[in-house]
Amino acid sequence: MDGMNVVGDLFGAGKMFLPQVIKSARVMKKAVAYLLPFLEAAKAKAAAEREDAELEAIEDAGKGTIVIATVKGDVHDIGKNIVGVVLGCNNYNVIDCGVMCHCKTILDRCLAEKADILGLSGLITPSLDEMVTVAKEMQRMGFTIPLLIGGATTSKMHTAVKLAPVYTSGLALHVLDASRAVGVCSLLLSDKKPEFEEDVREQYEELREDHYASLASRKFKTIAQARGASLAVDWKAAPPPTPKCIGNKVYDDYPLEELIPYIDWNPFFQVWQLRGKYPNRGYPKIFDDETVGEEAKKLHADGVALLDEIVKNKTLKAKGVVGIFPACSVGDDIEVYDESGAVKKGVFHALRQQEEREDATYLAMSDFIAPKETGVKDYVGAFAVSCGFGCEEVCKQLRAENDDYKGIMMEAVADRLAEAFAELLHAKMRQELWGYAPDEALSTDDMLKVKYQGIRPAPGYPTQPDHTEKSFMWELLEVEKVFDFSPTAPISPICRTPLFPYLTFSVFFAEHGDQPHRLARDAPRRVRLRGRLCQPVLHLLPGGQDLQGPDRGLRWEEGDDRRRGREVAQPLPLVRPGRVRRTLCARGFSSVYLSGCAQPDPRADTRGDVYRRRSVQTEIWPTPALGVRASRTATAILSIRCTCHDDMRIGVFFFSQSS
Repeated sequence: MDGMNVVGDLFGAGKMFLPQVIKSARVMKKAVAYLLPFLEAAKAKAAAEREDAELEAIEDAGKGTIVIATVKGDVHDIGKNIVGVVLGCNNYNVIDCGVMCHCKTILDRCLAEKADILGLSGLITPSLDEMVTVAKEMQRMGFTIPLLIGGATTSKMHTAVKLAPVYTSGLALHVLDASRAVGVCSLLLSDKKPEFEEDVREQYEELREDHYASLASRKFKTIAQARGASLAVDWKAAPPPTPKCIGNKVYDDYPLEELIPYIDWNPFFQVWQLRGKYPNRGYPKIFDDETVGEEAKKLHADGVALLDEIVKNKTLKAKGVVGIFPACSVGDDIEVYDESGAVKKGVFHALRQQEEREDATYLAMSDFIAPKETGVKDYVGAFAVSCGFGCEEVCKQLRAENDDYKGIMMEAVADRLAEAFAELLHAKMRQELWGYAPDEALSTDDMLKVKYQGIRPAPGYPTQPDHTEKSFMWELLEVEKVFDFSPTAPISPICRTPLFPYLTFSVFFAEHGDQPHRLARDAPRRVRLRGRLCQPVLHLLPGGQDLQGPDRGLRWEEGDDRRRGREVAQPLPLVRPGRVRRTLCARGFSSVYLSGCAQPDPRADTRGDVYRRRSVQTEIWPTPALGVRASRTATAILSIRCTCHDDMRIGVFFFSQSS
C-alpha cells in the first residue's frame, strides 16, 4: 500500500499515466489476494487478544469510505470503474453499487457503510435529472457528506446550476476525471475541507450568475415564427431515390474482423485519459507526442492484441438490424408507414430550433423528409447495433481474477467495435440497402468527419434530446426480438426499452442531408410533453396577459435595444419586483430569482440578500414555506425591457416547489 500511495501521488501530479496506474493496481491486487489469508489470520488473532483484554475493537477504514454508483436509467460504467480502481489504489475503501442504481438503494448503502463521500456517475442526458433527484433526497434526509458528480454529459456548470442549489446541507462538486478524484477526496477528508468548500461554493455562485445572465440576453422566436422559417426544399425537382430494400434486415453474429477497418481509436485514448498536445492530437499523431506518445503506443498495442484475441476466440458477438420505411413529414412530425406505404406504423416527433440567430433558417429533422401534401414518396431509416453480447461475463471473470486492466480494456475495445459496426451499417445502407450513394468511396477518416450524404442523429443528443422517441424506433425495428433480450434485462425508465447489453447504439437517418447539419449546435429550448411544445407560463405574471402573444409566446414588436434584444413598441405594464414576489408566493412558487444589468429602480422593492459580481446584481427572495405541496409544476421565464428604468433589463426566473 505504501508503494501504491507513491503511484497515486505521481498520478495526481501528472507524472504517471492512467494505464500505468491500472497495471500497478493489478499487481497490488494479486499480491493482496496472496497475502489476504495471512492478513486475516493476523487480524483475527489481534482482535481476539483485544477482546480478552476487554479492549474496544479497532476498525480499519483506510483513508475513508466512498460509495460510487451509476444512477437509475444508465448502464455506462467504464469511467466509474476506473475511478474505483484509482481510489482503491490510494487506500480508500470503495463501495461500488453497480449500474442502474435506484436513489433509495444508493442512499441506503451510504447509511449502511457510513460513507464519507458519495460519487454519482452517468453518461446519457436523463442521468443528469436523476442526479438532481438523488441530491434532493439527500437534502430531505439530512445528509451532509460531499456529493461528487462525474460522467460524459456532466459539467461544472450543470453541477453549479442544478445540483448545488438543491443540496445545501452538503457540497455538490463536479470531478472532471479519475486524475482529479484522489486530490478532491483527500481535500474533502482533511482539515482543509472548510476552506476548499468555501472556494467551490464561491466559484459555483459565479457560474450560476453567469448562466442566468446569459439566459436573460437570449431571444427566441415563437414556434409559429420558427415554423415559418423552416428549410425550403423543392421536392418535385429532386425526388428521393427509392430504396432497394424496404423493411427490416437483420445481421446476426456479424464477422468482427470486418468491423476493424471502421474503428475510431480517438475515444479509446480518451477513455484512458491520454491526450496529445497540438499538433499531435488524435490518432495516429498521438504516437509522436513527446509526453504521452510512448505510452499511447503501448496502450494501442495492448488494445490491438486484445482485439485479435476477441476475433480469434469469438469472445464477443455483434448483432444489428437496419430498417427503411416509407415516411412523410407533417409539420414538425415524421409519419412512418409499413412496407406497402398504406398503414401508418407511428410518428417520430421532432423539435424545431427557436433561438434567434443570424441565419434565417430554423431547422427540425422533419425538414429533411418530404411533406405529406407534396405527394412525393420519401423514406426514413433507423438501425440498432450491439457488440456487447458476452462482454459483461468476460469482464466479471477478469475482475474476479483481479485483472482490472484487462477488464477495462475489454470494455473500451467492445465500445470501439460497436461504434465501428454503426459506421459499417450506415455505409451499407447508403451504398447497398438504400443505394442513394452507390459510388461512394470515402475513407474511414472521411466517414468519421461526416463527409457522407445524409444525416444520422440519435435520440438523446441535442438534435433530438427526447429519449422517449427511442421506444417507437425499437418497436419499428423489433429490436427486442432481434437481440433476444433476457426477461431479466434492466429496463430504461425513460423509454421503457431494455438496457442490456450496454454497448448498444440506435439512430435514425434521412437521405436529404445536403444542408449543413447545424441542429447539434442548438439544443431546443422547449420541452416536449405528450407531443406538444410547452411555452413559458406568462399568464401567471402580473401583467403577463398583456405580454402573451400567439402560441403562448412573448409578444414582441420590431426594434432593437443595446443588448441585442427586442424592444416592444407598446408600453408594458409596470412589473414591480415586490408585486411579482407576492403574487407568485400566493400561487405556490417557492422562490424567485431576479438578475439585472444595472442599478435597480429606487422605487422597486429591494428586500432580500443582494450580491454584486461583475456588474450583475442578483436578488433572491425565498417565499414562505407552504403548508401543502404546490398543485402546479411550472417554470416561467420572462425577459423584458423595464418601463420604470430605461437602462435596466430584468430576467425573472420562478421555481415552483414541486418542479
